[in-house]
Amino acid sequence: MKKNILISLAASCLVLVSSCTKNFEQYNTDPNGVTNEEMLRDGYALRAALTGMASAVISTDVNTTQFTECLLGGPMAGYLSDSNQGFRNTISNYNPTDNWTNVLLSSSRIIPTFYSNYGDLSNMTEDPILLSIAKVLKVAVLHRVADTYGPIPYSQIGLGGKIQVPYDSQEQAYKNMISDLSEAIEVLSANRAVNINPTADIVFDGSVEKWAKFANSLKLRLALRISYADPAAAREAAEEVARDAVGPMSSNADNATYKNFSANAKNPFYVVQVEYNGGDSMVAADIVAYMNGYSDPRRAAYFNPSEFEGFEYVGLRHGIEMPANDVMHMFSTVNISMDSPFVWMNAAEVAFLKAEAVAVFGFDMGGTAKEFYEEGIRLSFAQWGVGGADDYISDATSKPEVYTDPTGSNSYGGSLSDITVAWDEGATVERKQEKIMIQKWIANWLIGNESWADIRRTGYPHILPATDEGNKSNGLVDSQFGARRMKYPADEYVNNAENIRSAVEKLGGPDEMSTRTWFDCKNF
Repeated sequence: MKKNILISLAASCLVLVSSCTKNFEQYNTDPNGVTNEEMLRDGYALRAALTGMASAVISTDVNTTQFTECLLGGPMAGYLSDSNQGFRNTISNYNPTDNWTNVLLSSSRIIPTFYSNYGDLSNMTEDPILLSIAKVLKVAVLHRVADTYGPIPYSQIGLGGKIQVPYDSQEQAYKNMISDLSEAIEVLSANRAVNINPTADIVFDGSVEKWAKFANSLKLRLALRISYADPAAAREAAEEVARDAVGPMSSNADNATYKNFSANAKNPFYVVQVEYNGGDSMVAADIVAYMNGYSDPRRAAYFNPSEFEGFEYVGLRHGIEMPANDVMHMFSTVNISMDSPFVWMNAAEVAFLKAEAVAVFGFDMGGTAKEFYEEGIRLSFAQWGVGGADDYISDATSKPEVYTDPTGSNSYGGSLSDITVAWDEGATVERKQEKIMIQKWIANWLIGNESWADIRRTGYPHILPATDEGNKSNGLVDSQFGARRMKYPADEYVNNAENIRSAVEKLGGPDEMSTRTWFDCKNF
């Protein structure tokens, strides 16, 4: 029998996100309000803490989301393209200003928001299940930061999210994160029959077993992230996931999503894409070219039709000199609603991680690459409520289309790939990897920072390079190779000078967008 555990927390220590803090002060002083005991009994305090930490994974703040997901991860992954003609210094053009590139590391809505809640929870309870969930969320937040910059503050970061501390090398940060996940998995797997208050958990409705699956899935993601930099450690971590009693996500019911959105708390991605001036980003040419070529049934779930005659779905090329005429609104836009959840990780990605682990690196994941690859496609189709997966899987002829810009300005003269969908057991390891990464990339639609990390790690999928006019890096960033990281916040050179100098030494190259990080070491 599953048990519900009531978490006895010291509510007087609760200092959380601004809205919850405001309410807490009211409840703590108003005799007609909610008592401390009532807050604990109905899961209010726990919900506030977990929600506060979860809100920092993909920030629920509109401006932060715009920078991290729409202007950084989206374009670098080939999902989105900047369309605001007022933008003159962009990540896509490789000439961003500091306030565009510093957000994941310096925004108060990410590291400080997470750690203020994490610190409060740690002070209020010694419950190992809750602290293990917090540890999983810590990795979910900070691996995105490490992916973006390289060395980051991790092992020595302070309460409140203070980052003016020594940096771990990217290698050490990943080892620490995998270790933290392993510790959390041990606790969560052992207590998988226990539920926390379902009203307190906006991610998994109180299921400790699903938190264990998410932890295993994150561990598998990080194992593949270090697959070229440290193959032995990657194998060890991946095969531990395969052997774990709970294991990683295996169905869409396991997907990790932040779904605390309503009419009064809209998905910030929706706000940016739909309500901000009609959208500052359009769908990118890359993802549409692949999916058009494959006649992918998921297009209608991902995109809105374009306004160009003869082009049902057409994306805008990123890394261009934006046209002076007002045509941006005619390209396809993102199909999203105000209550769409943020997807942190899905079961389809896990299946593709297993497929790559087997096909490329020979890890023992308990199945064949073909089985995992086809499972990933089926899971993605089911996630988006789309039929036709079997026909799609068997397609051995369709290839990505050649991109044609309806305005005639930024077309690309060749195909991005000749890879088809159907699995080919006789293909080379390299072609198997490209096939897997293309389908994983399509399935991870809008999880841009993760897909950008995959592109840097493997070289796949091939995405459109910046045009000669659009590359404004003065030769620093190679258009075909693309940006490899983001520069550290300028404030770090003032407020944390000694530690940032050490971080750049650990990076092994100049603090520039063109410098490869530790995991980005495959020759291609």
